[in-house]
Amino acid sequence: MIQFKIKPFNELSTNELYEMLKLRSEVFVVEQNCVYQDIDNKDQKAIHVLGYLHDNLIAYARVFDKGNYFANASIGRVVVSLSYRNKNFGHELMNVSIQTIRNKFNTTSIEISAQEYLQKFYETHGFVATSAMYLEDDIPHIRMLAIIC
Repeated sequence: MIQFKIKPFNELSTNELYEMLKLRSEVFVVEQNCVYQDIDNKDQKAIHVLGYLHDNLIAYARVFDKGNYFANASIGRVVVSLSYRNKNFGHELMNVSIQTIRNKFNTTSIEISAQEYLQKFYETHGFVATSAMYLEDDIPHIRMLAIIC
């Protein structure tokens, strides 16, 4: 069973920070063959959701309060290690991320910039597309919004 740690930036250990950046780089830079600036000075404002299985970081997302990334609260850098996909860990990660926003921020709206091919995945979590496709770092994305209770 996946175990989640939820931490603001200043509470991350050096090892947690390293693991988080390594996983993001493995997927977003190497696997997706996308050269972009992952370290974007936004991690310091985020709450980090780290998912561990047998002491290995296999899932990660960062969440923001409204106004820190988008006008609404948001979830970003949603990632599951390649060898652990298709085991519903992505859904667990999204559920925990949404719950973190419920618990930490006084808001009912979550906005994301989603890779277009994941639209149906995000729709299962209540997100609806609010934009046409646009390129972000040369990858097709769409803006999506969810209203949470």
